[in-house]
Amino acid sequence: MLLAILGKKVGMTQVYDKAGVVHPVTVLQAGPCSVLQVKTQQTDGYHAVQIGFEDVKAQRATQPQIGHAAKANSKPKRFIRELRLAEVPGDVTPGQSVTVENFKDVKYVDVTGTSKGKGFAGVMKRHNFAGQCSSHGTERKHRSPGSISAHATNRGWGGDIKRGKRMAGHMGAVRVTSRNHQLVKVDPENHLLLVQGAVPGANGGYVFIRASKTARVAPRKPG
Repeated sequence: MLLAILGKKVGMTQVYDKAGVVHPVTVLQAGPCSVLQVKTQQTDGYHAVQIGFEDVKAQRATQPQIGHAAKANSKPKRFIRELRLAEVPGDVTPGQSVTVENFKDVKYVDVTGTSKGKGFAGVMKRHNFAGQCSSHGTERKHRSPGSISAHATNRGWGGDIKRGKRMAGHMGAVRVTSRNHQLVKVDPENHLLLVQGAVPGANGGYVFIRASKTARVAPRKPG
């Protein structure tokens, strides 16, 4: 059984548990997805499963995309991702449908998406810098980053700005993985997953959901 699925972020809401405690949750429309390809060590040099979500019209797809999907008796997909595995489960075959029912016994999930783009941002917004002093002597420089180091830093690398230096620049619109979300509810009829807390990306953005392997957080206790 494949414990990974593709979907789309619907939005946030809140639900109550049996004890009457409210939980903020994110609603994810997950699947149904199609298995487009199964890769093995013998054929591709590694084990992986490629899955696709949301059909796309043939006139909006390329001929290679149409042919690739046709090998699995499927239509071309808009959102495709590959899941690497130590070994592909024997019950996973091309053309198989992946639904949220696979997650009925899963307690925690990891969600990967593209964060919201914030455009060009300064160091205070982008890196949480404190800024300059707001007292005497500071004039129109309150939100500037200050010194960006001298040539002596990292000797042997020249006088250029060093790689990784935290400065102003483009913020957001990057791949982000949010880990260990408690899976609050699985709705197979509507293909929905309700996960605790917020996940990366804007409403309508595509996400990759898989069962978490590092969750060590105890469930939230009532009261």
